[in-house]
Amino acid sequence: METQVAWDEEQAERSVAVLKAVADPSRYRLLWALSERELPVSGLAELIGAHVAAVSQHLAKLRAAGLVVSRREGTRIFYRAAGPQVRALLVGAVLAANEGAAPDAGDGGGHGGEVAAVLERGAAAGRPTVARVVPGR
Repeated sequence: METQVAWDEEQAERSVAVLKAVADPSRYRLLWALSERELPVSGLAELIGAHVAAVSQHLAKLRAAGLVVSRREGTRIFYRAAGPQVRALLVGAVLAANEGAAPDAGDGGGHGGEVAAVLERGAAAGRPTVARVVPGR
């Protein structure tokens, strides 16, 4: 059953704001991590190898777009994804990117037999990763 979305100007503006918020590699990586678990700003900074101030700026943009929520515990602020729709958005971006890179992407034949799989963590780097799995190979 497919959901019908009635597009209006306000809905289009909100949707574009969400896409713009995710359209930065650092923010994408932050969201990916936060879709798995709640983390403090310092942990996020370490995860992506950035300064805490830079991560805070990224989180402010993600919060303004409604993609993350926060809670305070003493002097620390913890963030998490606003809901499962955030992970779905990120996985959708992976699928779209993989589809665009597939040799048969322009033939209208769907995913060309490829399935995107989300891995829990990159073993070597200790960071969330995305891999392409090709069934039957």
